Amino acid sequence: MLTVEEFEEFYAHAVGRLTGQLYVMLGDLHEAQDVVQEAFVRGWSRRRQLDGDGAPEAWIRTVAWRLAVSRWRGRRRSDDAWQRHGGAPTVEGPGPEPVALVSALRELSPRQRRTVVLHYVCDLSVDQIAAETGVSSGTVKTHLHRGRAALADRLTERSEETAPQDPIASHRSHDAQDSHAEEAPGA
Repeated sequence: MLTVEEFEEFYAHAVGRLTGQLYVMLGDLHEAQDVVQEAFVRGWSRRRQLDGDGAPEAWIRTVAWRLAVSRWRGRRRSDDAWQRHGGAPTVEGPGPEPVALVSALRELSPRQRRTVVLHYVCDLSVDQIAAETGVSSGTVKTHLHRGRAALADRLTERSEETAPQDPIASHRSHDAQDSHAEEAPGA
């Protein structure tokens, strides 16, 4: 059972970390802030059931994740309704360019993204992730393996796209191509 003071202290120490974790999972800072705050509100009303020695942070993180999933489903239903009735109005909104990692994480499936974040950002073990997500340890390992492979590919592609070109190496490769092109007709 968490007292009012213990809950306030827990909130002060955990809100930033949980918001960061949910941000990486969701790829949307405002959404992460909203669901974490809502999870803490729900936790406040249940603070007597939360065990300070147990895992109140895991409980808050799980509630926040479920709130986000629920919101996604609601938006999808709303989008479907708009599409049936002529589409939603187009609203252009400014947004900062996402960090390469968050952008790459967005391309993973929600399950892989959540598993990767829980393991590498939240520093949970495979067994802890299995308990928190309700899947087997083998499934967690599969999501981690596939998520790491996909991230490696995506991050490598992005670094190659943004890598500055070496003009000397580029010039040399063009010279080599030209000399091979000159040899080809006579060969």
